[in-house]
Amino acid sequence: MSPALISTVTPDSTPKGLRPTSILHRTPWIPPIAVSAQGSYIQLESGQKLLDGAGGAAVTCVGHGHPAVNQALKDQIDRVSYVYNMQLSNEPAEELAKLLTETSNGAFELCGFVSGGSEAMEGVIKLSRQYFHETGQPQRNKFIARQLSFHGNTVATLSLAYHPTRRAPYAAILDEEHFHHVSPAYAKRFQRPDESEEDYVERLRAELEAKFLELGPDTVIGFVAETVVGAASGVVAAPKGYFKAMKSVCDKYGALFILDEVMSGMGRMGTLHAWQSFGDGVAPDLQAVAKGLGGGYAAIGAVLMSKRIVAGLRGASGLWKHGHTYQANPLACAASLAVQKVITSENLLENCRTQGAYLEKLLKVRLQGPNSPAAPFTFDIRGGGGFWGVEFDFDCPEAATLDLRGQGFALLLQARALENGLVVMGFTGSASLDGTKGDVIVLAPAYNITSEEVEKLVQIFGDSVEGVLDAHRV
Repeated sequence: MSPALISTVTPDSTPKGLRPTSILHRTPWIPPIAVSAQGSYIQLESGQKLLDGAGGAAVTCVGHGHPAVNQALKDQIDRVSYVYNMQLSNEPAEELAKLLTETSNGAFELCGFVSGGSEAMEGVIKLSRQYFHETGQPQRNKFIARQLSFHGNTVATLSLAYHPTRRAPYAAILDEEHFHHVSPAYAKRFQRPDESEEDYVERLRAELEAKFLELGPDTVIGFVAETVVGAASGVVAAPKGYFKAMKSVCDKYGALFILDEVMSGMGRMGTLHAWQSFGDGVAPDLQAVAKGLGGGYAAIGAVLMSKRIVAGLRGASGLWKHGHTYQANPLACAASLAVQKVITSENLLENCRTQGAYLEKLLKVRLQGPNSPAAPFTFDIRGGGGFWGVEFDFDCPEAATLDLRGQGFALLLQARALENGLVVMGFTGSASLDGTKGDVIVLAPAYNITSEEVEKLVQIFGDSVEGVLDAHRV
């Protein structure tokens, strides 16, 4: 069959021509082709050079083409490129697992590898159920997660998460019997005017406990949350004390406290684990990681297991009843091991924190300063380390001067930024429980970004924001 001829359409529905493709893309437009990448820059087939302000999807934590990681991959190809982990283990997998557990300050005892974030969360779902099945509590079969969350793109992880528009096409086949939801911890949108931060946290704690009681406390496997919400609402951290409160409910009823750090973990927030800086320091029973683990050099994710989980399994089957063909792949583990060594040897977590603070400062001056055209529409700038969200809102009086023609501002802005030489991630439906409101841009540059690159990022981003606003004024 010859390649399909598909119209390339930008988010503002402007035809951009035709070119053949045999890929059914994830976007209503055909994305440009990258041909090379180095550091924080990506070269396109057209010759355009892009500054990677998003790390793909918060993935490329040590930039593109790092020589140490490239060499590790080449060396591993020469040794062994694949073994099936139900038959054989391999050296880089063993070494990576040792590093992940030994750097957790006792939080995790064992880990298991998968091929990405969705698989990691699928593994968490299955492992947590296995734990209770093998420890004599088979009646536990329900999970409680949060609205405006995202935990992956499998049917089970879409059921676990709750983002209305992403669930909509699959609603008829999602599991509503075993997956339940409580409110998001999103103070900027949902904290009441008369509530203190402590009152808000207590309200959310009471809601979680009420959900436990409604379902039957001894039927709940665990509470699941992103330490910092990524793709659903755009870098939203919980208020102080929230995770301690949620864990207290889990502890009270014997359930598991589970964190999804697929996007926010492995250094993205400026600490190895996001819960160390944005989660009250509360370690989970189970944790999923992925993106920053391999840094884009390989498809990999991992499930990190606490002593509680390991003890329960060792007292029964003693193994993980879950697996995939490419689990603990030697190439993926070698690449990831090299990425983690680079982060340590080049002191990139400190640079991530330093440049993140600089990024925040420049964004606030450019977008929220007294003379900024974007100020009336810039609702929030939030984040930490190498993970930042810029949320825009058009409920203000100044919005009467704009006509977005029914299009999402975030996607218009993502397209304009790309034209101007900057890669960002745009998300809509991030600010209301029904998914109809909210425009947020996520920035997730590499941990080794320089101050000069931060300045360029903010300049292009600010120009792009103002460009979209100017193009839609009436």
